[in-house]
Amino acid sequence: MTDKPAANDDAAKLEGLPEGEAPAVAAAAPQLVPAEQVTAALEAAAEFKDKHLRLLAEMENLRRRTEKEVADARQYGVSRFAGDVLAVADNMHRALATLDEEVRAGADAKLISLIEGVELTERELLKTLEKHGVKKFTPQGEKFDPNLHQAMYEVPNSDVPAGHVAQVIQSGYMIGERMLRPALVGVSKPAAKAASN
Repeated sequence: MTDKPAANDDAAKLEGLPEGEAPAVAAAAPQLVPAEQVTAALEAAAEFKDKHLRLLAEMENLRRRTEKEVADARQYGVSRFAGDVLAVADNMHRALATLDEEVRAGADAKLISLIEGVELTERELLKTLEKHGVKKFTPQGEKFDPNLHQAMYEVPNSDVPAGHVAQVIQSGYMIGERMLRPALVGVSKPAAKAASN
């Protein structure tokens, strides 16, 4: 019953309009949409939703990947520079290693001051490298690990189990979780058994 007065109102409105405007108003009135168009619209909406969700996931992955790259750049950005500085640290260590206890005991005050200054400089250099994530490791007695150590030769040694590091030629360095430089080592092998008669 309520539809009839509304229909009469629409008819009354159409009658009051000039002749050219009546069809335009009738076209603007709501029309029923066929089921095929509704189905197509729902399928298009589902497709756009799927594309939108995929794009959101892709953007989230890109954000995570970028964050990881920035963190890696912060942590490992000094790798190249640190690798070059390691030669300086090695030379300082070698210089100090040439001085045995006899030389130190017989040295005058100036030479002792020089030795202490070089030792202090070496410690400060290693501390600075550590501050930037570069850590020195000396694997004496550890099991040989090709990921961390570079074997230079084998040493017949009965004091150290076979396959373990018997001598460290050059210390290794890590930066974060990555290898900056492997340790150069001599690996123990079983001592040769005496030949039986």
